[in-house]
Amino acid sequence: MAIIMISRGTFSGGKALAEYVANRLGYPCLSREETVREAVKKYGISESELTEAMNEPPPFWQQVHGKRLSYIKVFSAVLMEHIREENLVYHGHVAHLMLGPVSHVLRVRVIADMEFRIKGAMTRKNLSREGAIAFIQKIDNQRDKWTRFLYGMEWKDASLYDVLFNLEHLGIDVAGETIVHMAGMDAFKPTAQSQKTLDDLILGSRVWSALAINGQATATKITVSADAGTVTISGSASSTKAIDAIAALAKEVEGVREVKTDLGVGPDWYW
Repeated sequence: MAIIMISRGTFSGGKALAEYVANRLGYPCLSREETVREAVKKYGISESELTEAMNEPPPFWQQVHGKRLSYIKVFSAVLMEHIREENLVYHGHVAHLMLGPVSHVLRVRVIADMEFRIKGAMTRKNLSREGAIAFIQKIDNQRDKWTRFLYGMEWKDASLYDVLFNLEHLGIDVAGETIVHMAGMDAFKPTAQSQKTLDDLILGSRVWSALAINGQATATKITVSADAGTVTISGSASSTKAIDAIAALAKEVEGVREVKTDLGVGPDWYW
């Protein structure tokens, strides 16, 4: 069966839809907020800093890899471990982009008219109408900036999704049953190639998270990729000592058979 990723706008009804689908399929249901809390517990990082990294776009002068991005990688690693178990319904923001070319992912976008969202924000956040509008616009703007920064894409682009639902016009049950049906289609069943692609992404995220939380390797600007147990790390680090530390740390990660590095000493620093 498919991995189901539901990208939801603020107060669009995505949480309720995800829970409906998970209940119908008997799948675990995981939210962005739960993933953040698990990352905090597993890696011993600050919840406020991780939440800020997930919510706030970087300042204009911080357009390189940084502490914020290291936190994103830690979040990704936790999410990937859940995905490794398959049979998952996840609801949150742009997580489907983390899975890149994995074909057995059903990518769902949930939207609602502004008035529907305003009423939801007023009720759940106890806001005035003006406050609800400002809150929704702020969150949408942050997500727009983050998606462009991390992926160079517009998260509202319909071409990034397999299906889109407006829950003001469709009931949860209609949208949910449609997703349940689609999840059983051959197009969303794992193949040998799609499973390998997913396994490579998971291993790469493990290595990235190990480097992100280790003080010896923080002053780096790197990319990490994996291919059947072989991990390639390229980019720049603050010193030759950091380069050695990066290779050593990567070799200790479960599932890594070989580490290849193409690293130089450069001026790009995390913080």
